[in-house]
Amino acid sequence: MNKILLSLALAAACVPVAALAQQPGAFPSRPVTLVVPFPPGGGTDTGARLLAQHLSAKWGQSVVIDNRGGAGGIVGADLVARAKPDGYTLLMGNVGTQAINPPLYGQLPYNAEKAFAPVSLVADLPIVLVTYPGFKATNVKDLVALAKAEPGRHNYASSGTGNSTHLAAEIFQAASGTKFLHVPYKGGGLANTDVIAGHVNMQFTTIFGSTGFIQSGKFRPLAVASSVRSPALPNVPTLAEEGLNNAEMGSWLGVLAPAGTPQAIVDKIAADIREVVGSKEVRETMIAQGATPRSSTPAEFADVIAKDLQRFTALVRKLNLHAE
Repeated sequence: MNKILLSLALAAACVPVAALAQQPGAFPSRPVTLVVPFPPGGGTDTGARLLAQHLSAKWGQSVVIDNRGGAGGIVGADLVARAKPDGYTLLMGNVGTQAINPPLYGQLPYNAEKAFAPVSLVADLPIVLVTYPGFKATNVKDLVALAKAEPGRHNYASSGTGNSTHLAAEIFQAASGTKFLHVPYKGGGLANTDVIAGHVNMQFTTIFGSTGFIQSGKFRPLAVASSVRSPALPNVPTLAEEGLNNAEMGSWLGVLAPAGTPQAIVDKIAADIREVVGSKEVRETMIAQGATPRSSTPAEFADVIAKDLQRFTALVRKLNLHAE
């Protein structure tokens, strides 16, 4: 009997130790991988690297960026959807991966609404229309006139079929009655390179991923696709100011975990992201580069995704868009 009581006492004493090991405060105890479903160089990658730098400092553990481009973000998203749900593999998603790809592609290798646990928003990303400096259209009105005078002769780049930059161009064409040839790339960095070189006439791109090129004169900005001017580009008009209404489009960044990740871990990561994004240094960096800091709770982020999924499903059908 004494041996039984002793065993029970020892077992009871071990419970707090085991429970402590599972507490979110113990996370992370090793490096965390943040998957960016695009090649380096675009707005999603830029935001991920800024976040990773500051989370690494906060956690005392490396947050490693893993660029997995392909299929408009589907390849990287699928990798995270299949990952072990322990918080050590995360996705830097955006409006394209979570709300545009599902209706555009129809069938994905994962269920976009069930495969992920939303963690937190990171930023809103306004979009800007840019050309290479030598392009003969220097404003939106000239661009529309040129496209109508020379239909089918001009093209635009995007960071991938179905993402926000592609949809921004489709909305622009529908609002302006123009038609351009779409040249999709596997990421914003690759699209930037070819527009700068003049291989492609123009592109819609996030301000966050293009301020350096604009400031250096490698891009000529024509207009922003938001309702108000960007503090990072105060001299660049909105599309509405250029006479083009109903052509607004934007994106956001947010961190997601594989479905089934313990809620305590999800909540801890979300709280830490809110602290990082709310810091003066990160806020000032984002705003200076054209992003709007925006963190959230997991529930708030899930609501944003659900509403955008409904909105873009209707828009994709209205514009009769299909994955190319």
